[in-house]
Amino acid sequence: MAHSVRRTLAALVLLGAAVAILASLGAWQLRRANERRAILAAIQAGRAQPPLALTPATAPGELNAWRPAQAHGQWLNQYSVLLDNRNQEGKPGYWLATPLLLDPASRSAVLVLRGWLPRARPGQPAPTPPAAPAGTHSVAGELAPRVPRLFELWSFGAAQGQLPATLPVAGGAMPQVQNLELPAYGQATGLALLPAVLMQTRGDDALVRDWPQPSVDYSQNQGYALQWFSFAAIAAVAWLVVAWRGLRPGRRAARP
Repeated sequence: MAHSVRRTLAALVLLGAAVAILASLGAWQLRRANERRAILAAIQAGRAQPPLALTPATAPGELNAWRPAQAHGQWLNQYSVLLDNRNQEGKPGYWLATPLLLDPASRSAVLVLRGWLPRARPGQPAPTPPAAPAGTHSVAGELAPRVPRLFELWSFGAAQGQLPATLPVAGGAMPQVQNLELPAYGQATGLALLPAVLMQTRGDDALVRDWPQPSVDYSQNQGYALQWFSFAAIAAVAWLVVAWRGLRPGRRAARP
């Protein structure tokens, strides 16, 4: 009899823990759905704003993510940087980043993500990034608060992929980095950068300008939440059944 009671209590504890864990997983999926819904709302709100003309006097409060924007200035090819490990439809490649000089007197500029180019296959020469044309040009795109980051693996004493302290590099080699922070890039170039990045959407070269967007499929998270809550409900029903069966022999013994 005591052995049966212990087994019943153990089953109730395990089922109770399962209910709590499964319900918490369902709540977590609902939070993820709310986060993705908020991201979608921010993207839609940004794209619904009127296009912004970027100037050295543009207020930081106007540099909203996903807002259409246009800049007018001169390309500074000598400061171009390749961002490594940027895939496009499963193909490895680079993003080409080049600053656009807005005002020569103040050296005010905006960093432009010009587009994607593929990485060379083994045995083939590396592709040559297209140089931006000389002269004054207008560039249209969408704003981002920073260059999208990738996860970096720290390695012992490795300096590969780090931004040089000073640009341009001697010899004219184009640096390749994995992530690019605006403050460090501004210090290396001596440019007064706007606190935002312009992702170019139109151009006359062969660069691909299909920029990634955060996942906003919140309905998928809602479906996962329903599954976890269903499992929690099944575990709760099992807890009630075990509890009822465990108490029934005691009730029979208490009858006259």
